[in-house]
Amino acid sequence: MTENSRTREGAAKGSRGGTMRLVGAFTGMGGLETGLARAGMRTVAVAEIDPFASHVLGRRLPGVPNLSDVCGIEAFPDCEIVAAGFPCQDISQAGHGKGIVHGERSGLVRQVFRAISNMPARPEWLLFENVPFLLSQHGGSGVAWLVQQVESAGYRWAYRVIDSRAFGIPHRRRRLFMLASRTQSPEHVLFDGDRAAQSPIRGEDTPCGFYWTEGKTGLGWAVDAIPPMRAMSKVISPPAIWRPESADFVLPTIEDAEALQGFERGWSAAATELKGGKNARWKMVGNAVSVPASLWIGSRIVGEGERSSFRSVELLEGQRWPAAAHGGGGRRYRAEIGEWPGSEAHGTLRDFISPEAPQLSFRAARGFLGRLESSYLKPPELFREHLRAYVAQGGGAGRLAA
Repeated sequence: MTENSRTREGAAKGSRGGTMRLVGAFTGMGGLETGLARAGMRTVAVAEIDPFASHVLGRRLPGVPNLSDVCGIEAFPDCEIVAAGFPCQDISQAGHGKGIVHGERSGLVRQVFRAISNMPARPEWLLFENVPFLLSQHGGSGVAWLVQQVESAGYRWAYRVIDSRAFGIPHRRRRLFMLASRTQSPEHVLFDGDRAAQSPIRGEDTPCGFYWTEGKTGLGWAVDAIPPMRAMSKVISPPAIWRPESADFVLPTIEDAEALQGFERGWSAAATELKGGKNARWKMVGNAVSVPASLWIGSRIVGEGERSSFRSVELLEGQRWPAAAHGGGGRRYRAEIGEWPGSEAHGTLRDFISPEAPQLSFRAARGFLGRLESSYLKPPELFREHLRAYVAQGGGAGRLAA
């Protein structure tokens, strides 16, 4: 075992001094860029091809050029950090399964490395975000490929799976963040802070989130939180919320969903100015990077902070990729660090779900109940009782007494 103590060594200013300049790739609705800007960075360019997301970015990042398709960018503008929440369609468990190496969508991240290689001066920092399944899909070949690309470009790296609930957001959203640096030790930034998971205990009136689209093999159950929001295209299907206090089942509004990703309410509203914008908002929110998570990372890049320590052990050939690791120059180390780096108290769903939250429809509730009753799943009995009564009374057509 070796113990590493964290030092900043001037990370606040970047290699060229002054405010750190940021270029975002696969920007979406700007989750990475918004969090990093709140930490003190300045976005000098983004690269986003989706017309709805581009329209939102035009409103939210006025004056910041959109370089559009990353495939057509010869080199990124001069900057200290490039951030990319690259597509997860080929990586996520609900996705296409081709992986980062062979997938047409997730494999687009290689264009980021190409554009970086053509820069006159490479940025000090790289930040990538994607789903944790990257660590295990195809035996971890995807993260191995990403590590190889980062090292070939001349960077040290560290990655960590982080849960958004650590920052007071009642949204169980676990994401993999990889931070790389040319001259710094990124592990001393990304591994700052570690605490035990603060998952709440369900009380008599505690709201719980679940996937109403499932019910046979899983529920996506989350106590006083919602399960991870998914990117949706044609069908709007955000997680449902059971409220024991009123014995009903509701869906978050799009503004609630934005808040549960750390954005201000109405952040993506400009998308509705385009045809199809309503569904596009849900897709953008489902794809977005959690703003508090990127703010936390950015604040540790640009700030001094407190010294902290972590322990690590060398990762041997053939071993599985862990939830946190670091390395460089061909060396790999497993880090003994958890998924909850923040210090905020767990937020409650009651503070995020608006009074206008629509009731889960009768048809959706009836279909979910049918799947649940024929499964071996064992949710709380009160949940099942409330669901049966909800369906019996016509779903959202009638409010139930507690």
